[in-house]
Amino acid sequence: MPKRGSKCEVTSKRAASAAAKVLRNPKSSKAAKTAAASALTQRPNKK
Repeated sequence: MPKRGSKCEVTSKRAASAAAKVLRNPKSSKAAKTAAASALTQRPNKK
């Protein structure tokens, strides 16, 4: 089992797209936006 905060945790492209939609939606709850932001921080950086 990976340690918390390890580099092994990566969000899929599909999940990242869904998270981005949540963040752009002004009607999304604070909890939903927090979860979406957390998912996006686990996404590899674009280069």
